Amino acid sequence: MGTLRNVGRRAFLIGSAAVAGGVAFGTYAVTRPLDNPLLDGLADGTAAITPYVLIDAAGITLITPRADKGQGAYSVQANLIAEELDIDPATATITPGAPGPAYYNGAVLGEAVPFPAYDQGAVANAMRDFMAVPARIFEMQMTGGSSTVPDSYVRLRMAGAVARETLKAAAARRTGLSRADLGTDDGQVILPDGSRIPFTALAAEAAMLDPVRDVTLRPARDWTRLGKPMQRTDMVAKCTGTEVYGIDTVIAGMVHATVRANPGIGGEVRGYDASEAQAMPGVQQVLPVAHGVAVVARNTWTAFKAAEAITIDWGPAPYPATSAEIFAKLDAAVDNPDAQDHRQRDDGDIDTVLQETGDAVITAAYRIPYLAHAPMEPMNAVVRVTDTLCEIWTGTQIPLFIRDRAAAMTGLDAAQVRVNVLPMGGSFGHRLEMTHVEQAVEIAMALPGTPVKLTWSREEDMTHDYPRPAAVSRARGVVKDGQVHALDLSVGQSAMTPAWFGRLTGMSIPGPDATITTGSWDQPFAIPHYRVTGYRAPDMVPVSSWRSVGASGNGFLHDAFLDELIHAAGADPLAERIRLCLDPTSRKTLETVGEICDWQGPSPAPGRGRGIGFCLSFGVPTATVVEVTQTDAGIRLDQAWVAVDVGEVLDPVNLEAQVFGGTIFGLGHAMNCELTYEDGAAQQTNYHAYEAMRLYQAPPVTVRALANGPRIRGVGEPGVPPAAPALANAIFAATGQRIRELPLSRHINFV
Repeated sequence: MGTLRNVGRRAFLIGSAAVAGGVAFGTYAVTRPLDNPLLDGLADGTAAITPYVLIDAAGITLITPRADKGQGAYSVQANLIAEELDIDPATATITPGAPGPAYYNGAVLGEAVPFPAYDQGAVANAMRDFMAVPARIFEMQMTGGSSTVPDSYVRLRMAGAVARETLKAAAARRTGLSRADLGTDDGQVILPDGSRIPFTALAAEAAMLDPVRDVTLRPARDWTRLGKPMQRTDMVAKCTGTEVYGIDTVIAGMVHATVRANPGIGGEVRGYDASEAQAMPGVQQVLPVAHGVAVVARNTWTAFKAAEAITIDWGPAPYPATSAEIFAKLDAAVDNPDAQDHRQRDDGDIDTVLQETGDAVITAAYRIPYLAHAPMEPMNAVVRVTDTLCEIWTGTQIPLFIRDRAAAMTGLDAAQVRVNVLPMGGSFGHRLEMTHVEQAVEIAMALPGTPVKLTWSREEDMTHDYPRPAAVSRARGVVKDGQVHALDLSVGQSAMTPAWFGRLTGMSIPGPDATITTGSWDQPFAIPHYRVTGYRAPDMVPVSSWRSVGASGNGFLHDAFLDELIHAAGADPLAERIRLCLDPTSRKTLETVGEICDWQGPSPAPGRGRGIGFCLSFGVPTATVVEVTQTDAGIRLDQAWVAVDVGEVLDPVNLEAQVFGGTIFGLGHAMNCELTYEDGAAQQTNYHAYEAMRLYQAPPVTVRALANGPRIRGVGEPGVPPAAPALANAIFAATGQRIRELPLSRHINFV
């Protein structure tokens, strides 16, 4: 389990390397104050009390630096500040602001430590907290891993409290009263006689003061916004169709562009004939870009059509050409002891138990496919490059990485690159990449001074997505006396983290890739003999982070096989998971999902079945029960119930929406979605071939949120991992058919 004794040496290098990095950079690099980016060019009479609050006579601006991909991140960040600042966020301007090192994410690397989330020991927590150090040093302003709330929970409330107390100090200076005698309410300082001074009227005086730092955060019992249903600040715009996304950006004088890159990602261009495209009305230019050809035109549609008209001779993809060849490589890796990447779970004596059990050992082989991110808004960016400035407008989760890459491409200093972060029409991890921005910069460098709006077609977006890794597993288990006695899981896949980080930085990460087994080795079960091993397959199709990252697939590989063992033992699927559970918070989550669905076992009626799935991911134990019915035409999803524990619920309505959406997202992908490859190219290039779940197929979902966990957690990701095993386990309960491959539609119909 999560002790130093059982953590593999290579795995522990993750943490020790970070420690070494901190020492190497020195204490000053870790503790020096970070510049407040709002102070750059600050107008007279404007107070930038912290990097998160800007006040002038016209109003209040709240800086919400974590990207909003549709999950309500801007809204929750604004309310964290507003709770302490005593304002209605609806009265403020909310903006991600200009990217800067001050906005590093101190929580996003916490998942990388070699301790399971239920290990709340001093060493484990110290390591988690320490991971903020490399995040700060490497200026990791990044959104992902359900880290927005854990990272912001104290920091943004402190920002609001400091601003509030500084404004009170300004009022005290003006009135001659003591700050201790002043109060605040609804954007105003309250004097002892009941008179009020608006914050905006104090901006100029507050700007002359050092921020007041001796502040105390308000206890939860005094909250007026947090913990209650909030009106998301972006709902009106999104419900009325007036939200301005990145793809809506219009810059005066801009031209429109698109790209056709080698569908075998990374393959070269042997040659091309653009004569037909160049003769089309509205086409302004055809030019080469890395691994492809770009078209510049008067509008996006013309650029799309012209790009289709170019005849291109592609070189081969630098990886196996077909899905069959790719899965052969994965199978070879998981069967090769020399390909072992890490082993972070090794309880009991699994080899002896398996040997003694002999032919009674239960075995199974599972596999999961590549998955596309496929957000509604395809990749896009507007870029303008001059001799002294590179301006970028795009929706992104990694603004500082984009800044640095643009600086390297253009030869400008990082300070000469401006990244304007815009709302996104979904991501699911897609906007942790920047290939489209690199292409836009490349085109803009060829058209100096001209704003270039690059838009990928849907086909280009799907073809050049860096997908969720495909994986295979080998599983063995033993049951004894009606209980699960041993579980041995081996997972083989290509490494995701080194591939992704290498694309962003050009740097390689030594040591293992924990994402190969995340969501399987770290589960809170006390199985007497329990081993999980990750095997690294060669790099093939370039892969990336997909919603819930490693747990997205391992949640299925681990929990579906655990369900097999429980059934083989003749035990109840829910009761046995509860019996095995060693973590009180996770156990309560399992008990709660049983309560809200009135668990009656796996087969409530002939032809119907209930399956339970569980995964502890991103520190959030999540238990899902799905009920299905076998009809003459196929499987119908009747109902789903989900229980989650996030430690502290900030917005019960948005939490329910995130878990509901994650469950539907996970179910739909489990039912139907995969990326397959032929001639090195993805065969599914649009939604007609990558169809998740139809509206009529979506079951009602009941969500119960709990708050027993020791730390506050985010909830954008954890709803996904248990959905697939819950559905597969329900199908087994209803039909007796155990499906060990996703998507499930390869083996069964859905209605």
